[in-house]
Amino acid sequence: MKTFLVLSYCIISISVLYAQNPEWINYTTSNSGLPDNYILSIAIDGSGNKWIGTYSGGLAKFDGTTWTVYTTSNSGLPSNEILSIAIDGSGNKWIGTYGGLAEYDGTIIWTYSYLRNTHVSSIAIDGSWNRWIGTNGSGLFKFDGTNWTSYASSNSGLPYNEILSIAIDGSGNKWIGTDLRGLAKFDGATTWTVYGSSNSGLPNNWVYSITIDGSGNKWIGTSGGLAKFDGTTWTVYTTSNSGLPDNYVHSIAIDGSGNKWIGTGGGLAKFDGTTWTVYTTSNSGLPYNGILSIAIDGSGNKWIGTGGGLALYKEGGAVSVKETPSKNIPEAFVLFQNYPNPFNPSTNITFNLPSKSFVSLKVFDLLGREVATLVNQEKPAGTYNITFDAGKLPSGVYFYRLQAGSFIETKKLILLR
Repeated sequence: MKTFLVLSYCIISISVLYAQNPEWINYTTSNSGLPDNYILSIAIDGSGNKWIGTYSGGLAKFDGTTWTVYTTSNSGLPSNEILSIAIDGSGNKWIGTYGGLAEYDGTIIWTYSYLRNTHVSSIAIDGSWNRWIGTNGSGLFKFDGTNWTSYASSNSGLPYNEILSIAIDGSGNKWIGTDLRGLAKFDGATTWTVYGSSNSGLPNNWVYSITIDGSGNKWIGTSGGLAKFDGTTWTVYTTSNSGLPDNYVHSIAIDGSGNKWIGTGGGLAKFDGTTWTVYTTSNSGLPYNGILSIAIDGSGNKWIGTGGGLALYKEGGAVSVKETPSKNIPEAFVLFQNYPNPFNPSTNITFNLPSKSFVSLKVFDLLGREVATLVNQEKPAGTYNITFDAGKLPSGVYFYRLQAGSFIETKKLILLR
């Protein structure tokens, strides 16, 4: 059996972080065993272990003290890019990666050849333990432990083969968010119902997240805002009619009190049904405003995956959306990883300037040819978020480069259609 990498870090260092801000603890590659700061997925098992999927560092397990990291080099994991995680009734972890589906039974990671080299973007498990597996390009799959059933736009009512999210309601209906064609409801047998911006109250056809509350309401995160659907009526929340800090809603979780925790491209929002409370890097201990994943443990603590590390929030106080936070000046030049990544057709690029600088932000293809100039001007110190729309470019790997004074950094982005 292959040996897994186990990393332990001094509890004293975490205690220092906690003493500085008792509500927030941040874990990064520099102060913990986290293998990558770009956190795509989080799940919490029955023993309280946190399972953390990263963009390029593999899968991490954190028991509160010890970090264990699983990668392609020390386990059967098919890819180090972990897009989704689900845990079944036996405690087995189902891991969706950029290179296929894996199952971890506590001893061995098994890779399923049926979905090898398939981008597994989402996983949900129904009451009969069927695994519903959403892929980015190959449609939806059902796996009952032995047999595979494939649903695609060519053989079912699925409106599009690129699936971003799945949730299952109390009646066993599957709610499937797609990348371009809205939301689909499937009863698991024959009936499909499709909701899009043209035939329903859905604000946008890019459905990144779906969560169902105790009353059966569907909370749907899109790139055009947050929607609530009670089966009849749609209620839409955007930056223009609510306290939502950004219309790009990538993740949603609901706590034991029914509060909705909403991860956006502009920070974290808590919504109790009436009041919005917003957490950002400028008014809380949040390490990065791009929120990619959220999970809530048995104690009500929020585990928040961002593009700049993992945050643990023990709720106790934050600045209300109605208050004006003080402006923080970044301490150093930083170019963050774009989010989402992969993306279609637009993505966000964030960078920090500690001082007034002439800024050049450009995008290049694999041959080094410039395909877009996003910024080419002098800017004061601060944090900037730039949207890159690649609607006219073909799928592929691109690079974006920030030059500000003597600071130069380049990162990779992936356009997937």
